[in-house]
Amino acid sequence: MNLLTLVGLGPGGPGGLTADARAALEGADLFCGYTGYIDLIRPLWPATPCLSTPMTRELERCRLALEEAAGGKQVAMVCSGDAGVYGMAGPVLELAPAYPTVEVRVVPGVSALLSGAAVLGAPLMNDFAVVSLSDLLTPWGAIEARLRAAAAGDFSLCLYNPSSKKRAGHLARACAILMETKSPDTPCGWVRQIGRPGQESWTGTLAELARQQVDMFTTVFVGSSATRLISGRLVTARGYRGQA
Repeated sequence: MNLLTLVGLGPGGPGGLTADARAALEGADLFCGYTGYIDLIRPLWPATPCLSTPMTRELERCRLALEEAAGGKQVAMVCSGDAGVYGMAGPVLELAPAYPTVEVRVVPGVSALLSGAAVLGAPLMNDFAVVSLSDLLTPWGAIEARLRAAAAGDFSLCLYNPSSKKRAGHLARACAILMETKSPDTPCGWVRQIGRPGQESWTGTLAELARQQVDMFTTVFVGSSATRLISGRLVTARGYRGQA
């Protein structure tokens, strides 16, 4: 069988690997992925050959993985978090019809929205939306529209890719858009380097969030009108107390 498995590594530490992810990696002849993600698993399987490419060469990486699988290797393409959440599952499946002899499997992983929420408490207890603030592949106008729609619907929000050297002001812009509808006192938080050495977190208000310094390794959470800061933890009420 010519097999390419998309493996979500979770937040990055060995403890974040699911049993299925670990099994897929142990059975692979070749690891393929972004250099930073390969580095996360190389210490666990040092003898497995690796094929890596830097950021912005995603399609090249996907084709290389499919070609290696078509040649008879059991290939594991790795992504942080979940391969189907801003990962490589989509582009691989788009390219896969050109490689009819390759079977593609997707192994789910623990996404940053789940692992980050666990650090902060329970900010996603009710309906929520996930928006990436990166305009590398999505026009900023579309991002603004999604932020306004989520705010109008009173969703809790998880924000991926909140800032980078080229997008230093994106989080502040997003907060300004959200405060058109949401209260400036809305509880918020962020987690950086989730599950990795140096993990750190913060909680505060939406107005304070606009002044926070974050990076691409940070996942941001914005509460809904039902979110409260309780003993330092973000908690979004789902309505259970109304049943008492």
